[in-house]
Amino acid sequence: MSSPHDPSSSPNHNHSMSGHHHPAQPEPLFHVHPMTEEEAQDICTWKYEPPYQLYGFLPWEQMKALGIEMGDPDIRRKQYVSVKNRKEELIGFAQYFPLVGVTRIGLGMRPDLLGHGKGAAFVQAIVSDAVRRHPEDEIDLEVLTWNHRAIRAYQTAGFLITDTYERPTPEGMGEFHCMVYQPEAHLAE
Repeated sequence: MSSPHDPSSSPNHNHSMSGHHHPAQPEPLFHVHPMTEEEAQDICTWKYEPPYQLYGFLPWEQMKALGIEMGDPDIRRKQYVSVKNRKEELIGFAQYFPLVGVTRIGLGMRPDLLGHGKGAAFVQAIVSDAVRRHPEDEIDLEVLTWNHRAIRAYQTAGFLITDTYERPTPEGMGEFHCMVYQPEAHLAE
């Protein structure tokens, strides 16, 4: 994020010393910021179509009463971020699970936006924020092996499958890929 005092944010900063014009960097499609309680409440209302329904959350009042996930103000402050578009509309969220030497990302996009080709840019905005927060960490995520749409978005954003294993889900055992962010894989696209 640039500040108003950052010379690179000045509209005149696009000129080189030789006087040639350089095109301005396009504004990112999405930006990340700390999740508010209102945004957490909104996210808890999102309903995903089968087979994606397992990605939904409990109702807000239940999350808050149980003090779990984003319903716990401390966990929300430390681990959750919201993702907004250029119009400042909430389009998704991420959770950063702190592991030793690794930031594991959990993420979700608003259900009505799924399948419209914005997944890789959405993931890249989250990865950029995770790298900024913990530049020394490896960035990874877990994805169910049947979720080909998400896997394609993650691969386009620079993630590679490094492992496959089974673990419990709310609906029984599930087979997962662990995918690790490889910046050079993203740059090679």
